Amino acid sequence: MALLYTWLYRSLHTSARVLKKGKGKSAAEHRWLQRQIRDPYVKASHDQNYRCRSAFKLLEIDDKFRLLLPGHAVVDCGAAPGAWSQVAVQRVNSTGTDLFLSLRPSSPRGTVVGVDLLNIAALDGAHFLTHHDDLLPGGRAHVLLSDMAPNASGFRELDSEKLVSMCLTLTDLAEKVLLPGGSLLCKYWDGLLSHSLQEKLSCVFGSVRTVKPNASRKDSAERYFLARMYKKPIK
Repeated sequence: MALLYTWLYRSLHTSARVLKKGKGKSAAEHRWLQRQIRDPYVKASHDQNYRCRSAFKLLEIDDKFRLLLPGHAVVDCGAAPGAWSQVAVQRVNSTGTDLFLSLRPSSPRGTVVGVDLLNIAALDGAHFLTHHDDLLPGGRAHVLLSDMAPNASGFRELDSEKLVSMCLTLTDLAEKVLLPGGSLLCKYWDGLLSHSLQEKLSCVFGSVRTVKPNASRKDSAERYFLARMYKKPIK
């Protein structure tokens, strides 16, 4: 699975989500902290032991579209701090203990591989990638997940362009690891180039739709492309 690590190292830049503490906060930092305090998804993530509020975006999408099924192999790209991997572990039954309560005792056991340049705290049922790992069954995945984003510059179109470029590399990864008929869920920021990403995905997936879960803040340009029925390009 060294190819996953190499792909990530060459193509992606992830930003650490650090809650700043102490004195000397800027006005923007104070506004951010106040928003976090008022955010019901932040509270719910603490109550339900998810690593961050983004878990609820994937939970909502999966509840609606049944993307993650018991027995599936999943690659979580840009996985830090691991909230999406937590959801995937539950939904694909990668611990083999049926943590997702609707699973039957006979549910097949899946695999979750998280990929990131940042260190991620250990998570039962998930493997966080190093250069020597070989963890996907048969080297193939049913689902690619990506909630990754570049460090924000503050210029909306530039940041959107950077994220679209990152998402485009996922189509290269899909060619290497995604099973025919597999799915890709990736975050993008709405902008001038987002249509080019949709067109690229439409070339290799049978179905591509835009999704904005309720847990995604209404004032955010954040959207997700859900691409299904992967068809490997003919060369």
